[in-house]
Amino acid sequence: MTPLPFPPLSPEVFTIGLGGLTFSLRWYALAYIAGILIAWRLVLAAIRRPALWGPAGAPLTPEQLERFLTWAILGVILGGRLGFVLFYQPAHYLTHPFDILKVWEGGMSFHGGFLGVVAAAILFCRRERVPMLAMGDLLAIAVTPGLFLGRLANFINAELWGRPTALPWGVAFPGEAAQTCPGIEGICGRHPSQLYEALLEGLILGALILVLAFRRGWLKAPGRLMGLFVAGYGLARFLVEFVRQPDAQFITPGNPLGLALQVNGWGLTMGQLLSLPMIAVGLWFIARSRAA
Repeated sequence: MTPLPFPPLSPEVFTIGLGGLTFSLRWYALAYIAGILIAWRLVLAAIRRPALWGPAGAPLTPEQLERFLTWAILGVILGGRLGFVLFYQPAHYLTHPFDILKVWEGGMSFHGGFLGVVAAAILFCRRERVPMLAMGDLLAIAVTPGLFLGRLANFINAELWGRPTALPWGVAFPGEAAQTCPGIEGICGRHPSQLYEALLEGLILGALILVLAFRRGWLKAPGRLMGLFVAGYGLARFLVEFVRQPDAQFITPGNPLGLALQVNGWGLTMGQLLSLPMIAVGLWFIARSRAA
């Protein structure tokens, strides 16, 4: 079956050249910026509605939210980069430590960025005496728009593509995806796993969180919304990993699917290994909030 052609999309929104110097704005960077702005507006809308919260009220003031924004941005960037270095390519960066600073070349890990934001939130909450579980619920509201936009940017960049498929919506990705394609003359369809993740992690999970937060009173049970996000993301990522092409460093000649571990005959990728604890922790927070 002939795969769908990759659309004529450029990773760059625009490029400006001045005196031999060039500046490019990439869709991936724009996704980060737009995601942060949308997150800020959603959280601001939540803390300005006292009826959404329990007797203690909203955990943050608008002024505290503005201060936390800087902490969150640093947590995303530092955590995402260090997570990629430690989880996915530790050997390369151990021998080329200065490459860690080359963030413009790409290489960010959601799980690392998640841990970075968690660390930033814990430090901020202790400093400003903000209740941590309620803060976690606000972060759950904030994260999914950025996930949605980031996965769309991954698709535009033709990166993080899926495994080969004969399904009618398989996409013929360019570049390395075509060079490693088992099809005739390097032409084959691959799962658009970036769009699967945008749909599951961003759109569906995000819509569910917003409905439960603004319509169903889940913000009155601290930790429940956070648990739903953590477990929901972990489950979505775990499922998509079955059709997502593993990172090249996990693929060997005798291990073409890039399996990181064998458990009872099932192969688990690194993304799945990192998602399993998220599912367990998220379910624990949901159960804890219901028992409180």
